[in-house]
Amino acid sequence: MKILVVKTSSLGDVIHTLPALSDAVHAMPEIRFDWVVEEAYAEIPAWHPAVARVIPVALRRWRKRPMTAVMSGEWRRFQRQLRVETYDKIIDAQGLIKSGLLTRMARGPRYGLDRHSAREPLAALAYGHRFSIGKNKHAIARVRELFAAALGYPCPITPPDYGISCGPFSPIPADEGYVVFLHGTAWASKQWPVEYWVQLASLATEAGYKVYLPWGNEKEQQRAQHIAVQCSGVTVLPKMNLAGLAAVLVHARGVVGVDTGLAHLAASLSAPAVTIYGATRPELTGTVGSGQVHLCAEFVCAPCGRRTCTYRGAADVQPACYQTVSPAQVWDTITPLLLGEGGCR
Repeated sequence: MKILVVKTSSLGDVIHTLPALSDAVHAMPEIRFDWVVEEAYAEIPAWHPAVARVIPVALRRWRKRPMTAVMSGEWRRFQRQLRVETYDKIIDAQGLIKSGLLTRMARGPRYGLDRHSAREPLAALAYGHRFSIGKNKHAIARVRELFAAALGYPCPITPPDYGISCGPFSPIPADEGYVVFLHGTAWASKQWPVEYWVQLASLATEAGYKVYLPWGNEKEQQRAQHIAVQCSGVTVLPKMNLAGLAAVLVHARGVVGVDTGLAHLAASLSAPAVTIYGATRPELTGTVGSGQVHLCAEFVCAPCGRRTCTYRGAADVQPACYQTVSPAQVWDTITPLLLGEGGCR
């Protein structure tokens, strides 16, 4: 059986879909998948052994320059790739209008969430087969349930299996003494204060660990450089693709992160990690996996669910809620995890 999966973004959402593929393979060993995904995340589906073909799409880039996408022929080439074969089933695992439109462009019967379950109810119009999946469940559980309903097997109750083999990742020099800080995130309200990162780096280096700081854009690079200048033993990593970052995370003694896609990547690789939540909570979209610990801010307006902090009272740091998640608390929480075996090796 050949299935097309439509799950274009974001990084965490793409990773959340992997366990559903593992479930399907366990129930139907001969099943194979093609996957439509944003070009920035096209590495991820290829790490799962059941994915035969990755079909990159560039909606985020094309949205900025639609005429360029048409005139260059990119849009037409994407359409040809999408329609090169007829699938036994097409599963929209995203539930957005844009993913619904992509689903309709492909050849084969279409499956997705009903209007009460989809993030954007109008997306349900794209599917011939619709399923009701409760919104009060974690994102991973919802996708697993959707695949089980669409493909006709009982939804497993086992822990999620991301199905990632560490084989594709480039080896890095053997170094058992480092931790990784995932300090970058899109929402300003999710950013743990930079002065806290400096204090945490000092605690880590005083304990004998090196600290590695990845970054994804110029602002994150500047933050990483600021932290490194304040504390010896901190290394700002070069610009890396996702496979390169995965190689670093796999061999880390531990990871500290905020609510960001890379934290989900660490979880999928079983890297021992502490993830810090302030504006958001982990119940519906938090990291899931072996060695994952969540630290949540306890504050009058947390979780606010806002992209920027709107609190105007007295506070020692910004965003204000993070004053309840101190560097000392984070270090005390991750210290026991550093004694484990790390991620898949």
